[in-house]
Order: sequence, then C-alpha cells, then structure tokens
Amino acid sequence: MTTRKTFITNRNIEISYLEWHQGKTPLLLLHGMADHSLVWQNLGEYLQSKYHIVAPDLRGHGNSSKPTTGYFTHHIINDLEALLHHLQWNKIHILAHSWSAKLVPIWAKQNPQLFQTMTLVDPFYINKIPPWSKITFPFLYKVLPFLKMTGTFPDYQSAKNTAQSLKQYQGWSELQQKVFEYSIIENENQQWSSKFASHAKDEIFTDVMLQAGLTETITIPTLFIKPEKGLNKSSWQIKPFQKYLPNLTIKTVPGNHWAFLVEPESFNQVIEEFLEQN
Repeated sequence: MTTRKTFITNRNIEISYLEWHQGKTPLLLLHGMADHSLVWQNLGEYLQSKYHIVAPDLRGHGNSSKPTTGYFTHHIINDLEALLHHLQWNKIHILAHSWSAKLVPIWAKQNPQLFQTMTLVDPFYINKIPPWSKITFPFLYKVLPFLKMTGTFPDYQSAKNTAQSLKQYQGWSELQQKVFEYSIIENENQQWSSKFASHAKDEIFTDVMLQAGLTETITIPTLFIKPEKGLNKSSWQIKPFQKYLPNLTIKTVPGNHWAFLVEPESFNQVIEEFLEQN
C-alpha cells in the first residue's frame, strides 16, 4: 500500500514523499528534473514486499516546497539527509534518474558510508561542460522536449495533448495518466501549469553543466541502467563511469529515457536482480 506523507526540514522546506512500508530494507528513489515521486509507483509496488521504499518530490517539484532560490546539489543533498534522519535510515540503497543520477555520485563521494548500493538510471551528462561549448539556457529550454510541460496551458485538454506527444507518456498507460495528473495544477484563472517551479531551471542547469559528477574513485556497488533509446548511446558517455566506478554493472533495458514508465516490467526485473545480489 502506498501512502503520501510530508516532512518539514529544519530549513523549513516541506518535502512530500510516497512511502511503501511492507519490507524493512531502506530504498530511496529519486526522480529527474521536472518529474516527481509518482513516476516510481510501478517500481514501488513491485518491490514493496522486500523493501521499505521512499520516493520524495525533490524541492521545486510535485507537492514539495518551491523556494525562489536553492536548487544546487548541496541544497538537494541537505534536504535528503534531513529526510533520512527523520526516517532514521543510516545505510540505504539509492536509485536515481537523469538529473538526480548526476547528483547522487557527488553525494556518494561526500558520504560513502550511507550507500549500500547506487543505481543510476540514464544519467544526464556526467562531466562538466567546457566553457567554450556552454549552451545558452534559453536555447536549451527550447530544444528539450520534456520542458514543454513546464509552460501554462489554457485548459486541461491542451496540457494532456502536449503530454501525450512526449516520450515519457508513450503508450499512455493508467500509471502515465496518473503521473500526468499529479504533475499539473489549475490556477485561479482556470489555466493549467506544471507543478515544477520554472524558476528552478537556471540553477539546476548551471549545476548540471558546470559541475562534474564523477571526479574520483567510488567503490560502492553501482548499477548503470542504459535504456535502448536513452541519452547514453556512445562509449565516451559511459567511459567516466567505467573509470571511476570499479564495482560497476551496466544493464541495457528496453524503452527510452523513462524506461520505468514505458517498459516497467523489464526495468523492474533488472532492479530487483541487482538489489538481491547486493
């Protein structure tokens, strides 16, 4: 059974999270940029008998707080460590997708004793961007399809039509419908917009582009999930993970960047197998 709870950090950041609490082994699930906790519903239900699972809405996302600033890696880590303290977790499995899968190796370098395992689902570019190749954010925002949902829509159907054109909603399952519905909110003008705080984009992208996610060896058992139609298609993209993660397993799964939404059965089985081995 899934329950939604709220935790307020000592910095007055409200963190909304989903919890599956049948099993005992702690498992933390972290979504990517502009997503939210409900993307893990299928995986949470699949693993709930063996694990105590928590999936938070990271700050700026879902029903969690949306401060005007404070979206760099250290802000997110502070929130997560406060949440873990609240849960009384001190050794956990951590799974992270896209943007958060770049953040987690930085966290692992700072606090390796916390990690039982680390699963990185199609991480966003792990190195830092050379200054000469830095893309301007306004252009980047225009060319990344998933950011189409961060605008404002005149009505619910317009928002739904846009969502149905995006990769994370291919197939439009019952879960994808729920993920979409949780991602948007109606305002006082009867317009609809994303719950993702658009003012968070610049800080998140600055952090992603200008900070390297891997800079030294991390020996934590790590699973790299490589969707067949994901972001990490070339050997040069995988090379930093092979260099800095000596205890690395790479698994290819069907689907795109959001394999857990479009091909959940195969995805869930790979995660289950890795966690059982570690």
